[in-house]
Amino acid sequence: MENIQFHNEDIPEINVNEPKLTSAIQYIIKSEHKICGEINIIFCSDEYLLHMNREHLEHDYYTDIITFDYVEENTINGDLFISVDRISENAGKFAVEFTEELKRVVYHGILHLVGFNDKTEGQRREMREKENYYLQMVK
Repeated sequence: MENIQFHNEDIPEINVNEPKLTSAIQYIIKSEHKICGEINIIFCSDEYLLHMNREHLEHDYYTDIITFDYVEENTINGDLFISVDRISENAGKFAVEFTEELKRVVYHGILHLVGFNDKTEGQRREMREKENYYLQMVK
């Protein structure tokens, strides 16, 4: 069953076009020959995500996204925890709009769920190419 939901944790509600982002997520999943299952997008603060990073991954640093993968065969299920603080800071650092950086990070998490990795330099390059491709394809 296809179900994409948006949540806020430890932050006020942010202005995001949920129907458009939902459509983009569905497009990416379908383009990668997978089935959209249940996906939760949880927008949160730096501190909330740092706590998650320490508790679940034993990493002691800030990050923009943590992806929890509950994929079953070709059905994409997962939770994307996204730091709105990191998105805002990175948007400034890379001189892009907040919404573009937000889409890039969401697409990054979805690409992890459909099977892409970013552990090596080659994988990071491939991931960035896919992010750029979908940023161009889904306006």
